Amino acid sequence: MPRPEVQAPPEIFYNESEARKYTTSSRIIEIQARISERALELLALPDDGVPKMLLDIGCGSGLSGETLTEHGHHWIGCDISQSMLDVALERETEGDLLLADMGEGLGLRPGVMDGAISISAVQWLCNADKSSHEPRLRLKAFFGSLYRCLARGARAVLQFYADNVKQTEMLVSFAMKAGFAGGVVIDWPHSSKAKKSYLVLTCGTSSIASLPKGKGEDGEMCSSDDDDDGDESNDDQTVSSLLTRYVFCLYILSFTAFNLCVLSTASFHLDQWNYM
Repeated sequence: MPRPEVQAPPEIFYNESEARKYTTSSRIIEIQARISERALELLALPDDGVPKMLLDIGCGSGLSGETLTEHGHHWIGCDISQSMLDVALERETEGDLLLADMGEGLGLRPGVMDGAISISAVQWLCNADKSSHEPRLRLKAFFGSLYRCLARGARAVLQFYADNVKQTEMLVSFAMKAGFAGGVVIDWPHSSKAKKSYLVLTCGTSSIASLPKGKGEDGEMCSSDDDDDGDESNDDQTVSSLLTRYVFCLYILSFTAFNLCVLSTASFHLDQWNYM
């Protein structure tokens, strides 16, 4: 079955029926929770007991946001699907919700986010769903606005499914041009279905040695090899071992570059968030 992003624009594909079906699937709920936990782990937030303000890009019905809430963090979720957000409201998710197209920029104030995650969403930016959509311009707007809204030194962890090597190269390239340091972390690279790719980005300079290690890189197989969340087709062969070697070369050659950017200081209070 083709992946959702090649069937229709997200705001069309995730209509009321699809949004409810997605949110009530016990299998999808379990997998989304697992991926969200991994994304939060890769964020490497300081273990200081202080709740952080996080951004969930493509939050859908709030499944990934529940993981952030369970860990005691506050979050803002944005999604282009009104139906998904309606389900999130019905489920009384804890986060603040925004109806927004990430390809038009995130529209948040500079430096206000302590971190950002995205689960199975950013690959949509590689497609031209409308005649007015130019993927390169949308990627530029997205990564530029993401860089600006993050506090200095904060991370963004974007789990994605690339249709081919070129799409991964596009994501990496535009993230780098926006000023990010980091790279692609691949969990279970030897599994055709359990394999997950995470674009792990730091706002500012970061050494190559600090890039987290992917699970299963030593050849260990995932205990649940059928870990497919429905956004990935059976013949998906994204980010092969060849790309893994390519990306590590790219880290060394290119990921030390960054743009100097002055971010405004943001002070958060638990009873009042000022982020717009």
